[in-house]
Amino acid sequence: MTGPEAMIRSCDGVYTPREDSYLLSDAVMRIAKAGSKVLDLGTGTGIQGITAALLGCSVTFSDIEEKAVECAKRNAELNGVSGRFVTGDMFDSIVERFDMIIFNPPYVPSDALNEGVKGEDRALLGGVKGREVMDRFIAEYKEHLLQEGCALIIETGPNGYDKDMKDGAEILAKAHYFFEDIVVLKLQ
Repeated sequence: MTGPEAMIRSCDGVYTPREDSYLLSDAVMRIAKAGSKVLDLGTGTGIQGITAALLGCSVTFSDIEEKAVECAKRNAELNGVSGRFVTGDMFDSIVERFDMIIFNPPYVPSDALNEGVKGEDRALLGGVKGREVMDRFIAEYKEHLLQEGCALIIETGPNGYDKDMKDGAEILAKAHYFFEDIVVLKLQ
């Protein structure tokens, strides 16, 4: 890594940072600029938002799970950073615009999104072809970006990330883990 490394503690029922999280965090360190407004959507433990805050960004941490928002708060305190903490589904509780939106969506294919699934399992299951949450994000994120803003999103080969390689999108990072390629896409 090329910047401040966040200290992250796992929390019961919240997605524990893994290879995808660290790949995304490295990309955040490369492009986040001090003073930027950042949204860490689906914050989980808060690793992405904390990384941005350590670089001098003003961060809003948001997750559908209250447990995750509380986990992110504790980890932010552990790292000596602050931010705004919001519980809500995708952009439902977000009204402002940001310089950067960071999102590590659920991307594991499942029969369908299960409304009864909670916690860490909810952070993994992306519905049919693993794209239901991702496609919703892609349909809505531009409404929450400032004019020169960008979004960073994790996608995989099995999810068909090439589908989103349009409108100036670029691959910031790519790694092969187990049976899939994982990429960080920068969307304008």
